[in-house]
Amino acid sequence: MWNNTLQTFVVSIMMAAGLSLSACNGSQKDVEPDTNSDNAPAAETVQSSPTPDTDMDGATVEQGTPVKYDVASWGNSSDKSVSIHELDKIKPAYGKVVSNDENSLDYASNPATKYRFMDTDAPYLDLIDSEKYLELGWYYANPTDSDKEKELSKAHAKKSYQLAQQLMGVDGGKLIAEMLGGQIIKNKTIGGQKVELAKCEFYSCMLVLNKSGEQQADAS
Repeated sequence: MWNNTLQTFVVSIMMAAGLSLSACNGSQKDVEPDTNSDNAPAAETVQSSPTPDTDMDGATVEQGTPVKYDVASWGNSSDKSVSIHELDKIKPAYGKVVSNDENSLDYASNPATKYRFMDTDAPYLDLIDSEKYLELGWYYANPTDSDKEKELSKAHAKKSYQLAQQLMGVDGGKLIAEMLGGQIIKNKTIGGQKVELAKCEFYSCMLVLNKSGEQQADAS
């Protein structure tokens, strides 16, 4: 009986020792270093770095040549002055009217007439006339536009430059140059005219003149 008991005891110890060795071997496998781990961060860094020609979403960044305006070569037409109320003399500065919309709205949503000097599928050149405002508007070319669109945009800007000189003297030309350079002008009297807003951005240039001129500027 004691022999059987001793035998059982010895077998139990051997089984326990075997389980302990298995557990140790398992632990060693768990902590065994990964020889490839040193390469993982480097591969991740390369993949996360965008290439110079793509944005953060991987889309190709579109490049283009900025439009240059040679304002100095556009001359001085300030000697051909016109009144802001002489619409029949103002329109020829933009060319021939292609169409007009008598149900349009001005800058402040007042009833107005829009005169278009370009076909609807071409970069626009407009005059908007109402009881209170005269607005000059033209297409402001983007660097990625076609050469033809850029040339038309520059031609529109030149006409607006010369018309602004006729309405406001040499300061009118300077105003257009500032607009083309990215400046935004609001509520300022220039060359005897109240400039409500003047800016070029988002494919559009607009010069809004308040017909009440200096009188309203002094009252404001």
